[in-house]
Amino acid sequence: MKRQFLRSIAALVACVPLCGWAAWPEKPIRMVVPYAAGGGADITARIVAQEMGAVLGQPIVIDYKSGAGGVIGADTVAKSAADGYTVLYDASAFSVNPSLRKLPFDAAKDFIPVSLVATAPQILLVPAATPYKTVPELLDFARKNPGALSFASAGGGTGSHLAAEALNQQAKLNLMHVPYKGGAPAITDLMGERVAIYFGNVAFSLSYIKGGKVRALGVTSLKRVASLPDTPTLAEQGLPGFNTAEWNGVFLPKGTPPDIVQRLGKAVQVAVNEPKVKEKLMQLGLEPGGTTPEQFSKFVQDEMSRAEALVKARNIKID
Repeated sequence: MKRQFLRSIAALVACVPLCGWAAWPEKPIRMVVPYAAGGGADITARIVAQEMGAVLGQPIVIDYKSGAGGVIGADTVAKSAADGYTVLYDASAFSVNPSLRKLPFDAAKDFIPVSLVATAPQILLVPAATPYKTVPELLDFARKNPGALSFASAGGGTGSHLAAEALNQQAKLNLMHVPYKGGAPAITDLMGERVAIYFGNVAFSLSYIKGGKVRALGVTSLKRVASLPDTPTLAEQGLPGFNTAEWNGVFLPKGTPPDIVQRLGKAVQVAVNEPKVKEKLMQLGLEPGGTTPEQFSKFVQDEMSRAEALVKARNIKID
């Protein structure tokens, strides 16, 4: 019954009149992922894009444009035609970059938030061979060996960067930041012990953890995640209230006709609630989204405010 209901919604979405854009989409849609292939954003994008394409009746082709913490890819979309055929699939860095960088676009004005796809707790990861097996042991080592540990991120301003800065702030550490062009190269260097810490989201990190390639010390959410029930939260390990998460969402360039915005938003909602897609996301430790454009706009504004406060408190700067 539920599957039949969702398919009925999909059929209804496909029939929504679009005024002067009634034929949209007539060709494949390009979804720009502004991070390296193989990372957390890529994983969720591929899961959701296929179902969105089925709903809209056109394939969605993923285009990777990584670099500058997501700015390069986002700028590509900001300068694209506002016709619904170029979509941005971004992550937490979208809300952080305005506080950290001089951007070639206005994040608040040059994009239309379409829908939140998913939120994901992060996992504090260390190389499998390291001696510490709990967060208190890691913190003790860091304090006794100042300057010895560095943390990787998927790029300056990404969720992995901000989670580590939140750890720096609450635990009174000064871990050195080593940015990469995405989660995949960051975790490669973590496994090679060229960096000491990486906050990876659950979707991206799970296979590395279960394969014994990295060690999970703690979860950044206030509750443990179902896919890693034996991994305690950071809040349980002496960092009360510690709570960060990454998120993924869909944006369109400003000026995109409202009917296209609404139709694409409904396609995201149907896709993330399709039983198989929802199951895949939840198995990866993700919380499916599927919000309206209005709800997602409010969410992004709140995330920007939170990021600005942390950047100021930590005096975070990027080279």
